[in-house]
Amino acid sequence: MGVFVFLPLVLPLTAWPVARLATHRLPPRTATRLLTCMAAVMAVCSTLCLTLLMVVGTAQLPGNPLPDGWSDPEVRAAVPQDQIAGKAAIPALIAVVAACGRTLWRHFALRRRAHEALAGLPDTEVVVLPDTQPYAHALPGGRSTRGRVVVSTALLDRLRSAERRAVFAHERSHLLARHHRHLLAVRLAARANPFLRPLSSAVAYTAERWADEEAATRVGDRRTVARAIGTVALSGGAVREPVFASLAAPGPVPRRVAALLAGPPRASVRPMAFTTVGLATWTAGAGTAASAMASANSALTLAAVLRAATPM
Repeated sequence: MGVFVFLPLVLPLTAWPVARLATHRLPPRTATRLLTCMAAVMAVCSTLCLTLLMVVGTAQLPGNPLPDGWSDPEVRAAVPQDQIAGKAAIPALIAVVAACGRTLWRHFALRRRAHEALAGLPDTEVVVLPDTQPYAHALPGGRSTRGRVVVSTALLDRLRSAERRAVFAHERSHLLARHHRHLLAVRLAARANPFLRPLSSAVAYTAERWADEEAATRVGDRRTVARAIGTVALSGGAVREPVFASLAAPGPVPRRVAALLAGPPRASVRPMAFTTVGLATWTAGAGTAASAMASANSALTLAAVLRAATPM
C-alpha cells in the first residue's frame, strides 16, 4: 500500500473547495446535508486509519496482546516506517478520543442544564424569559423533554410584531430540521481531524441560511426576516447567558442578510449540470466523493490485510 495508507489523514483537505462552493452555490438544505455527510465519512475513515496504524505499528512490541499474525513482516510492509507511524498514532488517537468525548459531554451537559433552567415554567413551545440580555435560541429536546424556543423579553421589546414572527419561525425551523445534530456531527468530525474544521464553520452557516429561508417562506416577506436578523445582531448578538451560549451558531450576519435581500434562488431552465456554476459544483462534488471513497478504500484495505493475517 505504501504511502497510500496515510491518505485518510490528509484527504479531508480536498473537501475545502467543496465547502466554499456549497455555501455559495447550493441551496442551504442541500449544502448542510452534503457537508455533514462528507465530514462524517472522512472523520470515520481518518479515525479508523489511526487505529489501524497503531495496531500495525505496535503489534511486534514485546508483551503486546495482539495476534501474532499482525506482526508479520508482510503486514508491516503495508505501512512505511510502521514503528514510527504506530507510536505516533497512539497519542493522536488518544487526543481524538479525548476531544470527541469532551465535545459530547459538554453538548449534553449544556442541554441538561438548559432544560433544568426551564424547569417549573409552563410546558409551551415558546418560553419567554424576563432578562435584560437579548437572545433567542432553539433548545433541542431530549428523551423526556420537548424542543423549545427560548427568547428573552429584552429581545422581544426591540422587535416589531412581524419580526417576532420571523424570529419564532427561524428558531422553529432549527428544531424541526434537527440542526443541532448536523452541528454536533461536524464538530465531532473537526475534533477527529483538524483538516475538517472549515466544514464545521460552513455547516454552521448553511444551517442558519436553511432556517432563514424556511422563516422567509413562512412569514412571506424576506425583508422582514432580514430586518429581524439585523435587529437581533445589533441588539447584542454576543449571547452572555452561559446556559444557552454554546447552543447558538449565528453565522456571518451580513452574508445572511445579503442572501435574503438578494431574493430566493432562481430555478434554472437548464439542468444544473449544464450551467457553469452547476458544472463546477458537480465536478467538485465528484472529486470529493472520489476522495472519500479513496479514503475509505485505504482504511478498509489495511483492515483486510489485518483480517487475512489473523489466525483462525
